[in-house]
Amino acid sequence: MKQRISFPHVEGKASRQAHADLPEGTFEREFSKEGFFGPATHMYHRHPPTGWSDWEGPLRPRAFDLAKLPGHGVSPWEAQAVLFNAHVRLRHWRLEGAMDHLVRNGDGDELLFIHQGDGELFCDFGHLAVSAGDYVVIPRGTMWRIEAGSALSALLIEATNASYFLPEKGLLGRHAIFDPAMFDLPEIDDAFRAQQGNREWKLRIKRNERISTVTYPFNPLDAVGWHGDLSVVRLNVKDIRPLMSHRYHLPPSAHTTFLSERFVICTFCPRPFESDPGALKVPFFHNNDDYDEVIFYHAGEFFSRDNIHPGMMTLHPCGFTHGPHPKALKGMLKPKRSETDEYAVMLDARDALEVADLPEGVEWTGYVDSWKAED
Repeated sequence: MKQRISFPHVEGKASRQAHADLPEGTFEREFSKEGFFGPATHMYHRHPPTGWSDWEGPLRPRAFDLAKLPGHGVSPWEAQAVLFNAHVRLRHWRLEGAMDHLVRNGDGDELLFIHQGDGELFCDFGHLAVSAGDYVVIPRGTMWRIEAGSALSALLIEATNASYFLPEKGLLGRHAIFDPAMFDLPEIDDAFRAQQGNREWKLRIKRNERISTVTYPFNPLDAVGWHGDLSVVRLNVKDIRPLMSHRYHLPPSAHTTFLSERFVICTFCPRPFESDPGALKVPFFHNNDDYDEVIFYHAGEFFSRDNIHPGMMTLHPCGFTHGPHPKALKGMLKPKRSETDEYAVMLDARDALEVADLPEGVEWTGYVDSWKAED
């Protein structure tokens, strides 16, 4: 049995309440374990902890403009890998038209986040329309394909050798943030029956990142019915009702949407700013001491970041302090407007993420300099 060393203590000039009532002229930094769940200390500094003047070495904040990636063909197995480790694989996919084959992921559950466009998904369980802002959870082993209406771009997040779960919501109750009744499931409808037939179909199965192809003389999506509690499910970000506190800036973990064995998925949605005069109105500076943090920017104005637009992705690896950009700090206690309008997907990975080989021009190499103090 193990027990953490614990000794609540206040030293020097400090607030007794995290993220509120900072000593005048200071900047708060959270130094914590286990993301935002473990023991933590809040430091109060004279200068922004991100006010560096130079940076050398491979550990640095990075940003990528995924809109600059080329098209990826008609298969998700041709999608561009962006970030990965042994437990999660994140890819970017652009589809125009209809997939001419079926796919099955034998490596883990797949989470599709539809960034742009719309389409019709056909899978073992039936037919499901998908559009921008949809999360689509596809259980490992599911056969599926998509017919894109308008050009579709999506983030594909594979839970390698694992599954997706819902977070425990504790005192909030199971209907908080979103009610499970908001999940939409595929239907065996006229559109599903119409795509069945006896022409040849190929199924491309991914296992250990290698592809096997199985050929059928008919469409194997030929179910006439099913019953059970395992299926593809869809949830749109507009159906998420974020937690709010008018007196305290909540950590990202409060916005957890899905989780897997070694990473979590959080969703940032529009919400009112904190109204308490002493409460921080921007994300607090914090160390990445146990997780690599990834944010994909979907829509809106990203109030804590400068020069970031929809379709971009940032990576803040474990080991350094990060937080709001200098312009955002000007609204630390008095924001310019009453609420946010941003939508973003955050992934926190417990194990170090590798950056895949990306085409030239996709990475914004000057991102590390964007925290330098403004003249």
